[in-house]
Amino acid sequence: MYLRILLGVDSLVDLVKMLKKYNQEHLLGFYDELDEDGKTNLISQIKGIDFELISELYEMAQKGSDEKTDPSDIQPMAYTDKDEISSVNKDRYKAIGRKICENGEYAVVTMAGGQGTRLGHTGPKGTFDIGIGKSLFEIQCERIRNMGFNVPWYIMTSKENDADTKAFFEANNYFGYDKENIIFFTQRMLPMMLENGRIVLEEKNRIKEGADGHGGIFRAMIESGVLDDMKRRNIKWIFTCGIDNVLTRPDDLLFLGYVSEKGSMIGCKSLVKRGPCEKVGVFCKVKGRPSVIEYTEISEEMANLRDEKGNLVYGDAHILLNLFNISVFEKMGGRGLPYHVAFKKTDYINEKGEKVLADKPNAYKYEAFIFDAFSYFDDIAILRVKREEEFAPVKNKEGEDSPKTALELYLNADK
Repeated sequence: MYLRILLGVDSLVDLVKMLKKYNQEHLLGFYDELDEDGKTNLISQIKGIDFELISELYEMAQKGSDEKTDPSDIQPMAYTDKDEISSVNKDRYKAIGRKICENGEYAVVTMAGGQGTRLGHTGPKGTFDIGIGKSLFEIQCERIRNMGFNVPWYIMTSKENDADTKAFFEANNYFGYDKENIIFFTQRMLPMMLENGRIVLEEKNRIKEGADGHGGIFRAMIESGVLDDMKRRNIKWIFTCGIDNVLTRPDDLLFLGYVSEKGSMIGCKSLVKRGPCEKVGVFCKVKGRPSVIEYTEISEEMANLRDEKGNLVYGDAHILLNLFNISVFEKMGGRGLPYHVAFKKTDYINEKGEKVLADKPNAYKYEAFIFDAFSYFDDIAILRVKREEEFAPVKNKEGEDSPKTALELYLNADK
């Protein structure tokens, strides 16, 4: 009886039939070898999969993208350089931002669904310490707490790190912040698929899943009830960011006031690319709509194009520091964003029950990108900031964007 309730189908036989329909019956290939916990966990994962969606995404991956942006459809976007704002206007923007916070109309959403595996860290990435005796979570919490307002802090986790993240906050007494103003919610997970269309089994009792990208935030906030909670709190402006940038400024009242006064529903911070060939997405307009376009779709000529001041025309990189009016989430949440395909390397269990160690990319991962929402709006406000003041990501164990480089920037930055 329990199995029937868990499955949502009449029997295990019916589940097998459903899996066979989608050519995924291998997922139960080792079912009889599992203990009760293993069986329950595996079936719970299977139950959570939208097989129709996954089939469509696999077909999309097989076809590839034939759509290429016509260079004639791409135009540069206007921006405001923070350094060129007069001191009078800076003070005015800060006053506007402060008023918004005083009215309780501001919230922060941190996307923290990843693990620290690439850093050699066991546990959620937000629990990682770059070498100062503070976790990434604590660094971000300090900036929110020091604003002096009761700013609600929403933290988007994933199924794989949600419990550990909550336990970490509990063990650290929520870093001295009011725990009633820290709200956790999870984003959707999607299974990875091998080139033959089979969903990846990373263990006999576990499907390999990945978070559905930062673009999944819109749907996750609707499905989790977070958007309703924000409405009850009278939130008007929502700052979104990742957890791995130690120079993220959720306390930037100037940015909040700047976007609000511009009358834009979306505001973004940008950085000047290190050079024409840096592999980052850049802000531009495509067919008159605000967009972020990948470096692969900008021609060499366009990448090197400079204006009369010598600045790169297509030189503003998107760095995942965005401010949204709550109306954006109301408009986008139920719609969802298109998924993009990435080809990744992953180990898996083959049909003989053997662990196959991948030595090259062999599986598809599906993600939505938050900047795909920009094109649904007429314009966005872009504030160009300095890399050394606002962007120190922790992505790699060594080299560029590592704990070492982030620590140096953090220690040199104005706190």
